[in-house]
Amino acid sequence: MPSQIIQVDAFTSRPFRGNPAAVSILAAPPDEVWMREVAREMNLSETAFLYPEAGGYRLRWLTPAVEVDLCGHATLAAAHVLWEDGHIAPDQPARFHTRSGLLTCTRHGDWIEMDFPAKLAAPAEPPPQLTEALGAELLFVGRNQFDYLVEVASEDVLRALAPNHHLLRQLPVRGVIVTARGRDHDFVSRFFAPGAGVDEDPVTGSAHTALAPYWGPRLGREAMTGYQASARGGIVKVRLLGDRVILAGQAVTVLRGELLA
Repeated sequence: MPSQIIQVDAFTSRPFRGNPAAVSILAAPPDEVWMREVAREMNLSETAFLYPEAGGYRLRWLTPAVEVDLCGHATLAAAHVLWEDGHIAPDQPARFHTRSGLLTCTRHGDWIEMDFPAKLAAPAEPPPQLTEALGAELLFVGRNQFDYLVEVASEDVLRALAPNHHLLRQLPVRGVIVTARGRDHDFVSRFFAPGAGVDEDPVTGSAHTALAPYWGPRLGREAMTGYQASARGGIVKVRLLGDRVILAGQAVTVLRGELLA
């Protein structure tokens, strides 16, 4: 039986910007092989699969290569579709059961807020291939359970990076977050995850769960605005709340179709 697939650009209010994610809302848990094949077929940084569970939805995120433990933009896209298509009322929260625990999204006008766990990056000794792969001076290197977090000297340096993805693929992490102070935003970032099948992710919500607790003390701010300086670009508003980070973004639907296989 055909199932609907919806493509949403997340962390943007404009089509063809931000980070595209595919969303598949199902009535029951999907076949594992089918789910992985659909993610490969969509060939986006993430495809979100969700189905009803325990008063909310079970949410799973798959890249074309692997299933991941946390994904911000595909969560934003999934919540956007649930409200847009009337699966939940506009004034009701979207509740997702995930590998990273319960994630809750709420709608505030055109913005969606997501309550995520903070992922503080502790200072770490950089492996030699990290510095070589990025080809820039590293002012700070930290690591959390998912990624390396690296600060470079300026937004210009960050935008000019042309990493060696072959070397980055050898690192024992999901990806590498590179950040710097921003000119027009509180901070800027880029995210490289070739080991997870995504050389550069356009806008990475989960990376901001590390960026918010990194920049908050340095800037003396609890609420900040980040810009992910990929080719597509996207805005992520963040707010520190104890051991949680509130991420806020916008989303726009760009494609609707049916999976016939």
